Amino acid sequence: MEEAMTMTGTTTPTTRTSPTSQTSLTSPTSPTSPTSPRPVHLAVYDTYADWETGHTTAHLTQRGYPVRTVGPAAGAPVTTMGGVRIQPDLALADLAPGDSSLLILTGASLWDSGDELAPFAVKAREFLAAGVPVAAICGATAGLAREGLLDAYAHTSAAAAYLARQPGYAGAGRYVEADAVTDGDLITAGPTEPVAFAREVFARLDVYGPEVLDAWYRLFHDSDASAFPVLMAAAERGDA
Repeated sequence: MEEAMTMTGTTTPTTRTSPTSQTSLTSPTSPTSPTSPRPVHLAVYDTYADWETGHTTAHLTQRGYPVRTVGPAAGAPVTTMGGVRIQPDLALADLAPGDSSLLILTGASLWDSGDELAPFAVKAREFLAAGVPVAAICGATAGLAREGLLDAYAHTSAAAAYLARQPGYAGAGRYVEADAVTDGDLITAGPTEPVAFAREVFARLDVYGPEVLDAWYRLFHDSDASAFPVLMAAAERGDA
């Protein structure tokens, strides 16, 4: 059962997310490639919102992607919003885009209380410049807005008004009212959409085929029991 419940599509830049759009995107580091995928890097810092990335990292791990945590300093533990202490695998300064399949920026109270996390937004700029995907959820979208990274991409967040308050943000014309949005190498989502966020990541990395992506989302987001047999069949084939 756990194997079957391990699986999402990407949206067009200007419409609500669709579990089957952009599924032709492939990644040279996908689990179906001859070599092992490069790690996915999960940003962790104090007040990190634990619940926002659990689906994403759990299912990526089960599909062969190593998940590595990256924090302000490798030897300095951080404490999540839920009180869990995490010791990062590596420091942000030591992370190179070429060593990664994806950078995930999580929500955190610190995004709204100052510029302490600004270096993570700067790192996101490096990733996007190198053609390596970045996925940002919740308050991390505000950090990207202040860095000016949302001005050139279709994107979403908690609300348009939330981003409008961010200094330096000039991307209001590209804001999309959607659960989650993928535009090229940038994925964004609001704080209430961890499942849609995961779906966009899975689609961008070409982790699952369209039918499995759709079923995974219907089960975990909509509690649609009819999706379960699809996932069970995929698990038996080794596709989930």
